Amino acid sequence: MTSDLGDDWRQGGFGIYIHWPFCEAKCPYCDFNSHVSRSIDQTAWKHAYLRELDRYAAETSGRTVTSVFFGGGTPSLMDPETVAEVIAKIRTLWPVANDLEITLEANPGSVEAGRFVAYRDGGVSRISMGIQALNDADLKRLGRIHSVAEARAAFDIARTTFERVSFDLIYARQNQTLAEWEAELKQALTLSIDHLSLYQLTVEDGTAFGDRYAIGKLRGLPDEDLGADMFDLTQDICGAYGMPAYEVSNHARDGAQSRHNLIYWRYGDYLGIGPGAHGRLTINGRRHATICFSNPKRWLNAVAEATPEKSREPLDKSDEATEFMLMGLRLRDGIDLGRYETLSGGTINPTTISHLTGIGMIESTKNRLIVTDQGFKVLNSVISELLTG
Repeated sequence: MTSDLGDDWRQGGFGIYIHWPFCEAKCPYCDFNSHVSRSIDQTAWKHAYLRELDRYAAETSGRTVTSVFFGGGTPSLMDPETVAEVIAKIRTLWPVANDLEITLEANPGSVEAGRFVAYRDGGVSRISMGIQALNDADLKRLGRIHSVAEARAAFDIARTTFERVSFDLIYARQNQTLAEWEAELKQALTLSIDHLSLYQLTVEDGTAFGDRYAIGKLRGLPDEDLGADMFDLTQDICGAYGMPAYEVSNHARDGAQSRHNLIYWRYGDYLGIGPGAHGRLTINGRRHATICFSNPKRWLNAVAEATPEKSREPLDKSDEATEFMLMGLRLRDGIDLGRYETLSGGTINPTTISHLTGIGMIESTKNRLIVTDQGFKVLNSVISELLTG
């Protein structure tokens, strides 16, 4: 399936991302735009979000919204009234899909039954919980403020409140063995409903873990071979439980994939609202990259002047083609080669495709390019070779 450039976003859909920048505590591995604040003016934030929705609606009138995602930070610190009013506003400004997915990220250490019910009543249809580990020692090491018992209790409440519940786990943690990860993953799969996000621990610059790693004080991280074994084990076990990977780090039963994340990976358009939020927005046939000011106070003040975007840059064809490949090859079903050619105005070097196919990194048909299990382990290198070959 191909389209002209101005219509390309339709193949991925249209979604809205709302960023809540506040957390109760900053996790040492986190490089997201999150802040700890003693007091939050919930009313001011609600009005800012509503004002931003009005501003963007003027540019995107008539588009059908297929997904709304409240991310952070810890959106379960938002007043349910704020969430409900944002959802109601979206429904008044745009047509919405019959199966509109509305996800809210929740921290088991900051939620309780009353909030879950209120979020559901306000329109949230899916919860994504940041559990991260199923033993207390590792939760403490990861800087999480909840216990395993609290996480299980919160998950049980969510499971009885929402039809769709996902949770995250981090593996390849300090001193974690393959057998320990196998036991923990199987435990998670007995708890899960239909979706799991399973991430290998990565040490990012600018985080507390990054600082410790730089001075040699983050010990016990797995070597590359153990990390690869953990990845392989994850694929095998999740597949056996009927939750295969549909993206590098995301597993779901058939039909339960995160619709919002699929907008990103299928290179649709999405509004990025809130401090530090990124967006992709096609206006007058040209896709733009938007980035909001990251400091919460500056963003809030800028909204009052209708200037919360730090930048809005038009993307050229090569930028779009690169982003499409970077996002799309994370998916198990890969990318449409015809769409890539429309975006790029050219083709991928057939010699490069032949080479990567020959060494088992990709599979290629006339219409699609798909990364194999082996290729996923070195995905960045595979994509780099495809783009430069």
